[in-house]
Amino acid sequence: MRAGVRAMTAVAAGAVLALGAAAPQASAGTRGLEVAVPAYVYPGDAMVTGLQAATPAASIVVLNPNNGDNPFDASWQAQADALRARTTATGGHTKVLGYVHTEWATRSPAAVKASIDNYLKTADGKLHVDGIFVDTVSRDCGTGNSARDYYLDLRQYVQETVSAIDPSVQELVVDNPGTAIADCFLEPGHRTADTFVTFENTYAQYTGGGWLGGNVFNSTAGYYSGASLDPSGTAFWHLVHGVPGATEMHTALNTAFTRGAGYVYATDDTLPNPWDKAPSWGFSAETGYAAQIG
Repeated sequence: MRAGVRAMTAVAAGAVLALGAAAPQASAGTRGLEVAVPAYVYPGDAMVTGLQAATPAASIVVLNPNNGDNPFDASWQAQADALRARTTATGGHTKVLGYVHTEWATRSPAAVKASIDNYLKTADGKLHVDGIFVDTVSRDCGTGNSARDYYLDLRQYVQETVSAIDPSVQELVVDNPGTAIADCFLEPGHRTADTFVTFENTYAQYTGGGWLGGNVFNSTAGYYSGASLDPSGTAFWHLVHGVPGATEMHTALNTAFTRGAGYVYATDDTLPNPWDKAPSWGFSAETGYAAQIG
């Protein structure tokens, strides 16, 4: 999901779920749906000021200084602090993540960790983000789980770095393959992230043939929901762009909930960068609708 460059295309498989207009309700004990937004703009842009004004606030916002390769300087830190002060529908604060890229497990771990340090190791010694959004993630385990272990090492690095700075902070790591991910990435003891973006594509693909049939897969079971690997209801995040209007935004959010996502973002913004402006219906309309689901 690099700014202005990438939106992962999924190969069609499986039937489309029935779509309804009304907000679906979760069964007892099931978590609802929250909005999580990639904001690939500069500090002070209308998109982030819109996010700061949204009621309820988005649960997660990703900030992206030149694909994570530029310093997270004072202007970015101030923007992150302002977003983190907002209150979500669940009563928590917005979690801000810093963007890094990995080139499908081919970028050197040292280079990725240097990008992570841009966000976590600031001059004032304080945390201005809650964690890291890891992009261009391999969806396959790799030979001998080599790709899985590459991302596990990065997660552990974030955990150790955050804990050394402020042990009271519960860090958040997101991996973005942009499509269903091999379930080895969620294996107990080897889990590479708290949350995985398992769909990133257009509304037409989301409601047409682009949904593969599940958030995770393996060679035996094929694609499946991943619910058994998601006890908190926060493991999966769906990103949908090119949404025609507010009615279709409702459909996208309802569909995300039905497909097991804990986080979602739907926008009418389009390629080459579908994450650089607020949706025409405004953030509050989306976060408010999501808060009704579940």
